[in-house]
Amino acid sequence: MAFARTCSVALVGVEGVVVEVQADLERGVAAFALVGLPDKSLVESRDRVRAAVVNSGAEWPQMKLTVGLSPASVPKGGSGFDLAVACAVLGAAERIDPAAIADLVLIGELGLDGRVRPVRGVLPAVLAAAEAGYRQVVVPERTAGEAALVPGVSVLGVRSLRQLIAVLTDAPVPEEEPVPEGSPDPMLSGLLVPGAGVGTGLAATQAEGPDLADVAGQHLARRALEVAAAGGHHLMLHGPPGAGKTMLAERLPGVLPPLTRQEALEVTAVHSVAGILPPGEPLVRTPPYCAPHHSATMPALVGGGNGLPRPGAVSLAHRGVLFLDETPEFTGKALDALRQPLEAGHVVVARSGGVVRLPARFLLVLAANPCPCGRHALHGGGCECPPAVVRRYQARLSGPLLDRVDLRVRVEPVSRGDLLGRGGRGESTATVAARVRAARARAAARLCGTPWTVNSEVPGHELRTRWPVAPGALGAAERDMERGLLTARGLDRVLRVAWTLADLSGRDSPRADDVGLALELRTGVARGASLAQARGGA
Repeated sequence: MAFARTCSVALVGVEGVVVEVQADLERGVAAFALVGLPDKSLVESRDRVRAAVVNSGAEWPQMKLTVGLSPASVPKGGSGFDLAVACAVLGAAERIDPAAIADLVLIGELGLDGRVRPVRGVLPAVLAAAEAGYRQVVVPERTAGEAALVPGVSVLGVRSLRQLIAVLTDAPVPEEEPVPEGSPDPMLSGLLVPGAGVGTGLAATQAEGPDLADVAGQHLARRALEVAAAGGHHLMLHGPPGAGKTMLAERLPGVLPPLTRQEALEVTAVHSVAGILPPGEPLVRTPPYCAPHHSATMPALVGGGNGLPRPGAVSLAHRGVLFLDETPEFTGKALDALRQPLEAGHVVVARSGGVVRLPARFLLVLAANPCPCGRHALHGGGCECPPAVVRRYQARLSGPLLDRVDLRVRVEPVSRGDLLGRGGRGESTATVAARVRAARARAAARLCGTPWTVNSEVPGHELRTRWPVAPGALGAAERDMERGLLTARGLDRVLRVAWTLADLSGRDSPRADDVGLALELRTGVARGASLAQARGGA
C-alpha cells in the first residue's frame, strides 16, 4: 500500500477551510474513488486529473486509487482541488517525494493538457492557509500576484503540471509556450464571470472618475454627500427626475478615502470569490460602487444561489457605496432584507447548502422620485397621479428602513442660473475629499482605542456618555423626540451626524447649530442658521 497527502482550501462564502487531500493506492482492479463530500464539479476532477497527469509525461498508476478530502463534513466544490489531487496521486505512486508535498497548499484547476488554469477566490484561500500556519502555497501563475498579497507566505506560480513536477523533483523546469501578444488568453476565462457583478463597478481614481464640480447647484445635497462620506452615514436623495440624484451618488466613491490595507484585502477577497476581480489588478484600492437594477431579487441583494450562498450586492459594495436608484420600485422584501446588514456590517445567509457569513459594511444611498411620474409637488409640474397612488408609492419604503438612514435630503430642480454656471462651479471632488480625510482623521484620533473608526459606528449610549456635548446643544433634538418626531434611534443618529459636522468644521464637540443642521438633514425642516451653514460649508 502507498499513501501520500497534501493540502488545498475549500471556500465557504469568503472564508476558507484548509482541506487535507489524501491518496491511497492498493492492489486490485484499477479504479478511482473520490470521497469527502465533493460536489459534481469536484467529482469530474477524476477525468481531468487522469488526462492531465498522462499528458504531462507521468504514468498513471493502474491500481485501486482512493482520494479522500478531510474534514469530510465540510462541503467542497469547484475545480480548485485538481492540482492537489494530482500531486497526492503522484506522491502515492512515488513519482514525486511524498514528504515534498506534505506541507504544501495547492490551488488550481487542471486542463486536459496539463496546464494549470486560474480559479476564483485565491486570496481568501491563501489567507485561510496562512491563518492555519502554512507558509508555502502553489497557485496558477495568473493568480500569483493575488496570492502574494498575503504576508508571510511563499508563493509559487506555475503554468503547468509539468513545471510543478520538475520543481518538486529538482529537474530542469520546462518552458511553456507563451500566448502570442494580441491573441486572446483562454486562461483568463475562469477569473471573470459575466453577469456576476450585479451592477458592480470598481470606482475609478479621483483623476479619472466623475468630478463633483460637474454637479450644478444642489448646495444642501452636496453638503449631505460630504457629511455621508466623512461619517459613514447612509443617505437618501428624493426629488424629481433630472435633478441630479444619480450624478451625486456616482461621485460619492471619489470623495471617500482610499481603502486601508486591511480594507483592501477584504474587498479583494469578496470580488475574487464573485469573479469580478479585473486581471492584472490583484488589489482593489478604491471603494467599490454597486448599483443593482430595481428588478433585483432579495438573493441578488443579500446573497444566495444554489447550494452555498454567493456574495450579493451588499457584499460586493463592502467598504464602498451601494446605490439603489428608483428605490420604491424594489420589492418590499428585498428592501427590508437590508436592515440587518445596515446594523451589523455583515449578512448571515442560510441556504440548503449551508450557512455563510458575508461582509457587508457599505454606505447606502437611496434615490426616489416623489411619485410614479416624478412631478408631484412641482410648481406647474402637471402631476396626474391620484393622491392614493402617491401615498402608496411613498409608503413602499418602510419606516424601520428609513429610520436607519441618517440623512434625508430633498434634491430640488436645478435653476437656469445654476445650470448655465452663473453661480460659479462647485467645489471639485479633490477639494471635498481632502476635507473628508481631515474629518475622518479627527474622528479616528478621538475613537483611538475603541473598535470604531467613524461616527456612524459608535453606539448611541457610548456617544452620550463618553463624549457628551455642550449643555443645551441637544435642546432642539430633545424637543422633537418629546413630540414624537424622533425615535430613540433617530436621536442617536442625529447626534452622530452632529459629531461629523463638528469634525468637518474642526471643532472639539458639536454646537447647537451642528445639531440643528443634523436635524434638518434628517427631517428636511430648516432649523435657524442650519441652511446657511450647509451652503457655506462651515
